[in-house]
Amino acid sequence: MGTDIEERVTALITALPGVVVLRASAETGAPEVAWGDSFFYYDPRGDSPADRRMPFATLVTNDYPGFDTASHLHRPGVVRLNLDPGRALFTETVGYAPAEHPAHADRWDYTALDQLLPHPVYATAGWVSVLNPGPRTRTRVAELVAAAHARAARHDNARRARQVDQG
Repeated sequence: MGTDIEERVTALITALPGVVVLRASAETGAPEVAWGDSFFYYDPRGDSPADRRMPFATLVTNDYPGFDTASHLHRPGVVRLNLDPGRALFTETVGYAPAEHPAHADRWDYTALDQLLPHPVYATAGWVSVLNPGPRTRTRVAELVAAAHARAARHDNARRARQVDQG
């Protein structure tokens, strides 16, 4: 693994029940730009097809040229935790609804460390992020991780119920 921050965040997330982590690498078939990034899924049975899983959290260590560079993750030791806590918690966290993000995007410094931010690319989908979570965001990050995990569990349970109904 990488930094102490990566290890601390990974431990926080993987301590929750049913979490599967995929660390992108050549062996996983991930594109090279994603190598070293971690994707956290709720899959308590370990039986969800990989192409059907959506992460509820990611830990990104790289800029994605031409797509996602606002955080300047090329800086040594800088990582970004991304979370999908849902639209209500996004709104509570950043002060406006995800759909309103384009009107507010310029007010954020996406390079700021240890500050909760809308995700620079996926804010309109309700994702939040924090670079190098630390003392200022520790409590709120733990709450948002738990909320994103619970949301992913609800979605997984609903998906499984639909499969039974269709079965």
